[in-house]
Amino acid sequence: MNETPTPQPPRSRRVGVLTGGGDAPGLNAVIRAVVKSAANSHYEVIGLLDSFDGLIEPDRQRKLTPREVTGILRLGGTILGTTNRGNPFAYPVSTSEGTQDYSARCIDTFYGLGLGALIVIGGDGTLAIAHEFHKRGLPIVGVPKTIDNDIVSTSSTFGFDSAVSFATDAIDRLHVTAEAHHRIMVVEVMGRYAGWIALYAGIAGGADIVLIPEIPFDLERVAAHVQARDRWGARFSIVVAAEGARPKGGEVLVAKAATPGTVERLGGIGARVAAELEQLTGKEARSVVLGHLQRGGAPTSSDRVLATAFGAKAMELVHEGRFGCMVASRPPDIVAVPLDEVVGRMRQVPVESDIIRTARAVGISLGE
Repeated sequence: MNETPTPQPPRSRRVGVLTGGGDAPGLNAVIRAVVKSAANSHYEVIGLLDSFDGLIEPDRQRKLTPREVTGILRLGGTILGTTNRGNPFAYPVSTSEGTQDYSARCIDTFYGLGLGALIVIGGDGTLAIAHEFHKRGLPIVGVPKTIDNDIVSTSSTFGFDSAVSFATDAIDRLHVTAEAHHRIMVVEVMGRYAGWIALYAGIAGGADIVLIPEIPFDLERVAAHVQARDRWGARFSIVVAAEGARPKGGEVLVAKAATPGTVERLGGIGARVAAELEQLTGKEARSVVLGHLQRGGAPTSSDRVLATAFGAKAMELVHEGRFGCMVASRPPDIVAVPLDEVVGRMRQVPVESDIIRTARAVGISLGE
C-alpha cells in the first residue's frame, strides 16, 4: 500500500470546489459542509461551475459563503452544475477537430484565481482527472460521489442510499400491479458494472429474482424460478435487473457507444429479459426502467449525514495540507486514502459476501 502523501500547507486560504460526472443526491450537502467548515476556519471558497469547465472557460466561478448555501442541504442536484464534457485532458471541441488538451489552461486558471487547494467531488472518471492534476502539482482533495456505490476504499458513497430507497419504493408499487394481473414485472435499475443498487433494492423490496453484473445469469433458470412460484400459488414475479447484468456467455447491452468525453451508456437489459421470459414462461411480462429518477429528489437522511461528513473531512484535509487524497467512509470514521489507490479500480459486489448469502437464504434467485 502506498503511503499517504506528505502534508504540504495550502499556499492560500482560498479553496476551489467543483462537482463532476452524473449528479447524485447529497452533492449540495457536501458543498454546504465545505463552505461552512471553511468559514469556521477562515477560508474563502470559490465554486467552479459545470465541473472542470469552471477552470477552462472564463467567468465560470462564483464565491460561496454560508449565506449562499443556506437551505441547500435537502436539495437534490448540484448548485454548481456538472457536465459530461469536462475532461480537460481530452476536451471535445467540435466534431471535425476532435479533442484538445486544456489541462495547462486549467492549471493557469487555478493559480490565477489565487486558489490554494481544489476539492473535487465526483465519481471514478472525475477522480481520475483529479489524480492527473495532482500529479502535475495541483493540491487536490477528492470526495467520492456515485449512486452506484462502486468506488473502492470507501464502504459507501452518498447518493446510494437515496437511489436504493427510490428503487425500493418503485418495487413496492409494482408488486401491487404485478399481483393484480399475474404478471412478471422486470425493473431495470442503474449501477453500471456493479450490482449494489439492484441487490439492495431487490432485498428491501422483496424481489423474487435479482440479476447483477457479478453473476452472469441463465435465463432458463430464471424462468424455472418463475414457474415454480406459479405452481405453489404465487402467480406473479418481480425481477430486478442491474443495467450491467448479462447472460452467461453474453455481453452487456450498450444503449449508446462511448464518444470523446463520455463513457458508454448501458441499457436495454430489462426489456430483453422481459421479452425472453414471456416466451419461456407463457406469462405476460412488462419492463420498467427507473433511469434518472434514481438520481433525482432529495437525499435521504443517511446520505445527508454522510455527505456532510465527507465535506467537513475534505476541508480538514485541506487545512492539514494532506493532498492527493480522497475522503472515505470506514465506519465509524471518515478517513483519507491516496487517490492512486482508488483510480482505475471498481468496487463490485463480492460473490461470496454476506449480502449475496442473505439474498440466497430468503429465496431470491440470482439466475445461477
